[in-house]
Amino acid sequence: MSFQPVAKRSLPDEVFAQLVGNIVSGELEPGHTLPSERRLAEVLGVSRPAVREALQRLAQSGLVDVRQGDGTTVRDYRRSAGPDLLSQLLIAGGHLDLAVARSIVEARSLLGPQIAGLAARRHGPAIADDLDGLVAELAATDDAVELQRIALVFWDRLVDATDNITFRLMFNGLRAAYEPTLPTLAELLRQEVERHDAYRAVVAALRAGDPDLAAAAANDLLEPGTTAVLSAIDHLLAEEDDK
Repeated sequence: MSFQPVAKRSLPDEVFAQLVGNIVSGELEPGHTLPSERRLAEVLGVSRPAVREALQRLAQSGLVDVRQGDGTTVRDYRRSAGPDLLSQLLIAGGHLDLAVARSIVEARSLLGPQIAGLAARRHGPAIADDLDGLVAELAATDDAVELQRIALVFWDRLVDATDNITFRLMFNGLRAAYEPTLPTLAELLRQEVERHDAYRAVVAALRAGDPDLAAAAANDLLEPGTTAVLSAIDHLLAEEDDK
């Protein structure tokens, strides 16, 4: 186990990030007991309140158990953490984890049609005009990263229209993980976000309040980008296996 002195800025955030990194990398294994607050503060070069706040955040994220008198024990994040951990897992150790990236793309392709269908059932006609405006923005730009940002807003509006807190929190976690990769994935997903007719088909289904049609249109919209990204990831994973 290794720790590095923490820069004197956003101390609880820095401590939290360093401990999360050690947990998700496996350096701190499930069942491992962390050093005391005082010892962590000494090793990291920060105050005990900064360590205490970071540990509380780790506990809230499902990464550790903090028990008075028994110390702080690392949990198995695969069984206890939520979607907010995805961003940490995706960029683990300073590089892109391709297996995590693949899981995010797979989840996106499965959840998207369900979100569109529920949005159509509950508030489809009410958000159709707003989504039409976003499709117009997509058609008005050629910048690959900006196209992705507009597409994220499009899906954010759809998630809002589901009135489903579980979809909202899952989307938040996926988006937080996905946004740092936008420059990398933007060109791969360009063929998806430039399919303006496919976006318009989703909007038309929402305007009609037709859940089945909306789900089918969303699936059609997401399929090309999903295929392109998964193919690229599989190719890179194969290259890693050959090394």
